[in-house]
Amino acid sequence: MPGPLVSIVTPSLNQGRFIRQTIESVLAQDYPHIEYAVIDGGSTDETAAVARDYASRVRFVCEPDRGQSHAINKGFKMARGSVLFWLNSDDVILPGAVRHAVNGFAENPRAGAVYGEGYLMDESGRITRRFPYTEPFNLWKLVYLSDYILQQTAYFRREAIEQVGYLREDLHYAMDWDLLIRIGKKFPLHYVAEYMGVLREYEAAKTSAGGAARAAEIARLLREHTGLRLPPGAIIYGLETYLRRWRKGIAESIPRALAWPSRMAASLLCGGIIARTVERAQGWYGDGWAARRVRYMVSPGAGRVLVVAGWIPASRWRNQRLTIVEGRRTLGRREFFGGDFNWRVPLPDGGVLALEIRASRSVVPALGGRGSGDRRRLAYFLRSVGVEYGAAEAGAGDARRPALLSSGFCEDDSNDGPSASDRGDYRRHGIDLRDPAAGNFKASGRRDASGDQQMGRADHRA
Repeated sequence: MPGPLVSIVTPSLNQGRFIRQTIESVLAQDYPHIEYAVIDGGSTDETAAVARDYASRVRFVCEPDRGQSHAINKGFKMARGSVLFWLNSDDVILPGAVRHAVNGFAENPRAGAVYGEGYLMDESGRITRRFPYTEPFNLWKLVYLSDYILQQTAYFRREAIEQVGYLREDLHYAMDWDLLIRIGKKFPLHYVAEYMGVLREYEAAKTSAGGAARAAEIARLLREHTGLRLPPGAIIYGLETYLRRWRKGIAESIPRALAWPSRMAASLLCGGIIARTVERAQGWYGDGWAARRVRYMVSPGAGRVLVVAGWIPASRWRNQRLTIVEGRRTLGRREFFGGDFNWRVPLPDGGVLALEIRASRSVVPALGGRGSGDRRRLAYFLRSVGVEYGAAEAGAGDARRPALLSSGFCEDDSNDGPSASDRGDYRRHGIDLRDPAAGNFKASGRRDASGDQQMGRADHRA
């Protein structure tokens, strides 16, 4: 049985110097059922001449549009495929990317979108590092904190887009984040542990040049989706944006002898607030430890079962009571004693659930007299949270591995994940740097989903 038709759309405007590599990365895919269109807004550079070289395989539409979102929507509505994807005209996809996306939909038929791992490259096409924020699907984090999904790896089921609506044309920087949130509130998103796309970062790229307008748009978007006046994600993106402006202003207005310490003080203050917000907003720390309250969101569905797995430090207390709460409603409560636990909690059918996992006990390691400087309030080690839908499908949950803590809570001598020197190292994934003349990318290797997961901090879009 043939696989689904995948429709790829490239919105374009005066990106002629990059678009050949973009087109060739699509035409080099090994998946046979692809239709490809470039939707150009009236470029005055070499874009049309480049597109003519591929006229037999690429549909080229050149006419005025109302911006990037309008161009993508126009391409999606022209498309015939049941899977939709857009690729910006200065980015590329890696070999096998479309096949990995199709396989992801086959693995999780309920998914409204699939996404995977990716890399960052500079203006010349040199890959610089792994996109560091990707992690398995975490709806709460996507809605409240961070766009940790690299758009160059995100493929959408047409049915999902038709249900939630196309890209919002009033958004110019965060339209992909908004679409992912709207889909995530209706369908699970499925993470694929494969390298699938590359984002080009350079000064003139839209994300880099967005500045205060981009930060304001993100804050407005997150307020709409969360109902909060100051969502944690707005703090992160806003401080990052204004820190750059403050540092520049300090350099231009303060005597040189005072500028460096003033810039450093601003960086330390803002960086500390950002790091604390990223680490503590959800209550589930990057090393796997949980605070007394962990926030988690579940996509709609029937027959849902929440699966919570973790470890209770028996050396600190005799028992730990965990309670699952949705608003004022208690969905489950259970006492656990020291050691590993795996807890399955049936959830009511219906729409999105915003849950809290509450613990009855916690400890601050720094106050335990064991020489630890860890001042977090820790309750237990949370290995994973996931959702099963119906009898057969395991939902796309999040999983993390134990880390060694100086408090002695967890003694894990396994060697999980890459070393610090390996993080972002494209060489261990078989990536060859682009030949400037040929524009070729080669990639192989799966990403270990347990390794190098980091809290999302910033989105990166061209």
